[in-house]
Amino acid sequence: MSFASILLLLASVSASVGGQFFLKQGALQLGEIDSSNVGMAIVGMLSKWQIWVGLTCYGLGVITYILLLNKVNLSVASPLLATSYIFAVLLGVFFFKESVSIAQYIGIGMIFCGAILLSQGKPG
Repeated sequence: MSFASILLLLASVSASVGGQFFLKQGALQLGEIDSSNVGMAIVGMLSKWQIWVGLTCYGLGVITYILLLNKVNLSVASPLLATSYIFAVLLGVFFFKESVSIAQYIGIGMIFCGAILLSQGKPG
């Protein structure tokens, strides 16, 4: 992968993880949502700047991903983008104090190994 492709991948992953971070912040400000207040919660989402920043990050992530797909195969780009799940879990742990089980840590390792294996060179 070229240096430009690596930068696009990093930008796409960063934007995706940033989107998840801000959407989570916005979701926490909505309070408890159930069937009786889901309509008001949706309206409330529109007033949270964190939701808008999260959606903007996702939009930028899509743009950079499309640019990346112009340079590399989908079979390489998609597994590497999956590393955003690893960073999302780490965000949950460090910023939102979420607990992660040993099984989830094993899953993170499997995602990492799978992304590396799937992104390796051309088939023989």
